[in-house]
Amino acid sequence: MSKFARFSTFVIIAAMAIADMVPASGGEVDSTYPNKQVRIVVPYAAGGSTDAIARLVAKALTDELGQSFYIENKPGAGGIIAHEMVSKSQPDGMTLLFSAAGPLTVTPHTYPTLTYKPIDDFVPVKLVATAPLILIVNPKVKARTAKELIELAQTSPGKLSYGSFGYGSAAHLAGEMFKLRQKLDIVHVPFKGSAPALTGLIGGDVDMMFDVLVTALPQVQAGTLRAIAIASDKRSSLAPDVPTLPEAGAAQVQASTWFGLLARAGTPAPIVEKLSRALDKSLANEEFRAVLTAQGAEVAGGTPAQFATFFRSEFDKWGQVVKEAGVKIQ
Repeated sequence: MSKFARFSTFVIIAAMAIADMVPASGGEVDSTYPNKQVRIVVPYAAGGSTDAIARLVAKALTDELGQSFYIENKPGAGGIIAHEMVSKSQPDGMTLLFSAAGPLTVTPHTYPTLTYKPIDDFVPVKLVATAPLILIVNPKVKARTAKELIELAQTSPGKLSYGSFGYGSAAHLAGEMFKLRQKLDIVHVPFKGSAPALTGLIGGDVDMMFDVLVTALPQVQAGTLRAIAIASDKRSSLAPDVPTLPEAGAAQVQASTWFGLLARAGTPAPIVEKLSRALDKSLANEEFRAVLTAQGAEVAGGTPAQFATFFRSEFDKWGQVVKEAGVKIQ
């Protein structure tokens, strides 16, 4: 054998050895994933809306991909603990994050010392559901429409108040957006959680509040609170008779919470795509939709790229509100 032939044989053998050492990519990753159980980290305790929808997603992925997807609840610090943990995990699709809007789009702007950066550290997989907030008032407030409420606030600066679940919460930021965009002088009153805030509104401690539909609608239906408008560009199928804020001329006030599945940044694209496709069938399932409805949410869907665009727009939007309102949590 010539020196050239021996050298060529050596190159081929070396190339084969290197190929064996390189992780599979493209279709190979897609066909082998997942080859063991997958953990989905949820930043809240069991029993809440985020956890309930996450368990629905875990079951759907288990049924569709034939491997166990299980939930690991990691509550604490407003979701920060769970997000930090996933941001440090291996980008192999074996640890996923199921989260809501707050820790991903608001917390990074109000807690400047976070060790994770949502836009850089996570890759969106699937926007599962959205839940627009609804503006509700105590029945004693002399306003039945958003236009009347805005006019009342404009003619009574500093007299009306709005409640929230706490400083930096979705209800707080929605109230700040409403205040800023409509140039209103209304007073923020934070409560320690959703239930106390709702109780305070019913009792007349505050005049208005943005809340999620699942907790607000029973009170509206009972007549203890009055629905003013949905903070979205379209009416909710859960409350079709309630107009939107844009319909009242407040087009710049759109606030919702949403729920999505994300992976660690660097996770191979075929894995992200496979997870996304696996959820498409479930999102069209009536039983799946019924559970979301019970949580006051509606099916979203779309591709990972569409979720990424939505995620970025939400991140920028709430960052601007936090900056304009001067919200900062030490």
